[in-house]
Amino acid sequence: MNEPNQTWRQATACVHAGSHLDELTGGVCTPIYTSTAYSYPNRANLNIYPRYFNVANQQAVARKVAALEKGEEGLVFGSGMAAISGMLLAHLSPGDHAIFQADLYGGTYHLAAVELKRLGVEIYWAHTVEEFEAAVRPNTRLLYIESPSNPLLHCIDLAAVAQLARKHRILSLIDNTFATPVNQNPLEFGIDAVLHSATKYLNGHSDLNAGVVVSSKEIIGRAREFAESHGGMLESHACYQLERGLKTLFLRVKAHNENAAHLAAHLQTHPAIARVNYPGLAAHPDHAVAARQMRGFGGMISFELREPGRMDAVLARLRLITPALSLGGVESLICAPSRTSHRGLSPGERRRAGISDGLLRLSVGVEDARDLVEDIDRALES
Repeated sequence: MNEPNQTWRQATACVHAGSHLDELTGGVCTPIYTSTAYSYPNRANLNIYPRYFNVANQQAVARKVAALEKGEEGLVFGSGMAAISGMLLAHLSPGDHAIFQADLYGGTYHLAAVELKRLGVEIYWAHTVEEFEAAVRPNTRLLYIESPSNPLLHCIDLAAVAQLARKHRILSLIDNTFATPVNQNPLEFGIDAVLHSATKYLNGHSDLNAGVVVSSKEIIGRAREFAESHGGMLESHACYQLERGLKTLFLRVKAHNENAAHLAAHLQTHPAIARVNYPGLAAHPDHAVAARQMRGFGGMISFELREPGRMDAVLARLRLITPALSLGGVESLICAPSRTSHRGLSPGERRRAGISDGLLRLSVGVEDARDLVEDIDRALES
């Protein structure tokens, strides 16, 4: 296998880190191991079984993402929500208290607000580092953040959150899906664990569901114990696809960054748009924070239409950008969070989260930025 080299830069790590080289044929790609039964004893002296997260295809992906996030170990799950729920449920018990960032992906919000509460975990919602600190209690066990957040692209000071967590001996978790490890490495700022919906940028081709978590050996070990019992692993064929997608992550994210910056600057001046949310814009309220901790500002934009009633007409006029769920693929996708990712929230919860009926979320692909500008301008015409 290609053991991660700490001197490798990210473009190199995307291609080489973690790959399981085929000793029999010399093939440079990790073979797909289809077996669910493995002999024992074996060379590794392990009980090898896919549900134990220790098949070669699973480990190759986990090592690659761990190298990119600069962590000790990783686990690969069957979806982003499986990774999130696996980490939360492994580290929270009835009677514990957890503080979550108030503006989160709708699935995570529902998991915390409904499922964790049902299991006896106390939940508090915070917007700022100051609110996180004020909410800490003796039984607080976990802080959970997204940066940039979905879909408003809020950015929170990672170093300040990590310092707060260390001060109170609380586990800190971040969903780093929007940033990707190419643009941001939260572990370097002291965050304890990094989560990804690998369905999105890590795979990058809108053709599989997966999730990944990266952290220390100790934290991953506890998560692995829980995950083995709950069976949320990713099977070998999908791991192969994910590993292949990761090899071009650096190149794709560079194109996403450039295109999104171009579109955000253009949309900011469009008369049909009231507000653009993109941390790369100087006008973004968290631009200074993002500039300190991100190497690039990502491929996600959200914006408010001045006339929310025109949303259906705007979406219908698009020819290149596709109205669709999900994000992070090579193709540009657009959706209304109030109808998709956050539709499970009540109208009051959406208002508190800042999700208006006129908000559109745009996942900027790797097409020519000029074609994207022409498409969205045509759709926004009166």
